[in-house]
Amino acid sequence: MAYFGGSFDASQVEPKGDYRPLPPGEYKVQITSSEFCQTSTGNGHQLKLEMEILEGDQAGRRLYDRLNLDNPNAQAVEIAQRTLSAICHAVGKLSVQDSEELHMLPMIAVVIVKPERTGKDGRTYSTSNEVQTYKALGSGQAASFGGGGTKPANAAPAAGSGQSASAPWKRSAA
Repeated sequence: MAYFGGSFDASQVEPKGDYRPLPPGEYKVQITSSEFCQTSTGNGHQLKLEMEILEGDQAGRRLYDRLNLDNPNAQAVEIAQRTLSAICHAVGKLSVQDSEELHMLPMIAVVIVKPERTGKDGRTYSTSNEVQTYKALGSGQAASFGGGGTKPANAAPAAGSGQSASAPWKRSAA
């Protein structure tokens, strides 16, 4: 027997949620919070996004995405820029200064399930969800520029390209 040191009132605490991976599919979501922070390796910065599912059986569940907007790996930066572009196109804001401008705007997240796997670090990672792309509500086509290796003419230059960019991810973290 373990004494709690007082009474515990379960009516005052939300029960633990369901953290099993979501079934693959398209979900109406909105970004509820974002944070631009240093990567775990300390050699770059990422934009962490938290999204809430707005409709259906999974309403209220959360999805997460991380965009490596500042990274020594140019491919990681390009992928992150394309993902951010897909989000901007999906919500109809093609020029933003702050990630908060993308908050509370509904869009579709195309979600896949990543199977359990062993990472390069030797650790085993559980089955999880990944947002494959984003698209506008009512859109039949993903709002991304993936495939074909092309980039829109107004896309921000990749890190290390020698071009300067005045982009939200270039500002200093607060």
